Amino acid sequence: MLFGLVAYFLGVAKVVRRGDKWQWFRAVNWVIGLLVLTYITSGPPSVYGRILFSAHMVDHMALTMVAPIFLVLGAPVTLALRALPARGDGTRGAREWLLVFIHSKFSQLVTHPIFAAANFAGSIVLFYYSDAFGFAMRDHVGHELMILHFTLTGYIFILSMIGTDPLPRRAPYPMRLLLLLATMGFHAFFGVAIMGGTSLLAADYFGNLGRAWGPSALLDQQMGGAVAWGIGEVPTLLVAIGVAIMWSRSDARESKRTDRAADRNNDADLTAYNDMFAKLAERDARLAERNSKLEGR
Repeated sequence: MLFGLVAYFLGVAKVVRRGDKWQWFRAVNWVIGLLVLTYITSGPPSVYGRILFSAHMVDHMALTMVAPIFLVLGAPVTLALRALPARGDGTRGAREWLLVFIHSKFSQLVTHPIFAAANFAGSIVLFYYSDAFGFAMRDHVGHELMILHFTLTGYIFILSMIGTDPLPRRAPYPMRLLLLLATMGFHAFFGVAIMGGTSLLAADYFGNLGRAWGPSALLDQQMGGAVAWGIGEVPTLLVAIGVAIMWSRSDARESKRTDRAADRNNDADLTAYNDMFAKLAERDARLAERNSKLEGR
C-alpha cells in the first residue's frame, strides 16, 4: 500500500513539474482506495472474517465492490503513461512495456466487458461452492491469493464500466448498463441462495472453530448472505449512475463536436442531406408526370 501511495505521488509530482495538470479528484480517490484496501485486508473485517462468515462477506464485498471504485477513479495507468519517459531509440522501457501489456491478447481477453462481467459474477460461485474457499480460510497463501484475485476481478470490472485508463476495447454505454443490471441480479441470487442455505460452506473450518459466542455458524452464514445481497447492490447502483452520467456527457461532447463541425463548413453536411432529399423529390415528380402522360395516351 505504501509503495502504491509513494509511486503515485512521485508520478503526480513529475507530471506537475513538467507543466501538465493532474486532477486532485483522481489523487484523492487513489488515497481513499488505498486506505479502504488497507482497512479491509489488515483491519477488523480481516480479523473477524477468519471467525465469522458474515464478517468475511463484509470483507469480501468491500474488497470487490468498494475499494476498486476509488482505485479506478484514481486512473493510475494514465498517470504512469504521462509520468514515465518515452524512449526514442527503439528500445523498450517501462512505458513501452506497459503499452505492450495494455494491447496484449491477454489484456484484450480479461478486460473484454463480457468476460470481465462473467468473471466478476461467476468467480464468486466457483469460489464459495468449491474447496477453494476452505483453502483460503485455512492457508495463508490461499488467503492472499483470494485477496489478490477478487481485488483484481473487481478492479477490472469497474475499469471496464467507468474507468478512464486506456483499454483495448470499451463496451457501448447501453451494453455497460445491461451488464451492470445482470451482475446486480446475480449478486441478489447469490445472496438469497446463501440466506436460504441449510448446510455450511467450508464446514470443516467454520463448523470446527469452537466459537462459544455470537450466533450459530449456520445463522451467521445466513446473515452473510444478506450482507452479500445488500453490500453488492449499493456500489453496483452507484456505478450504474456513473455510467449514465458518462453517457450523458459523451452525448453532450458529440453534440458540441457536431455543432463545431457545422460552424466550420457552414452546415455543409446538412445542406448536402437536404439537397439529396430535394433531388429525390424532383425525381419522383418527374416520374409522376411521365406516368400521367402515359396514362393520358
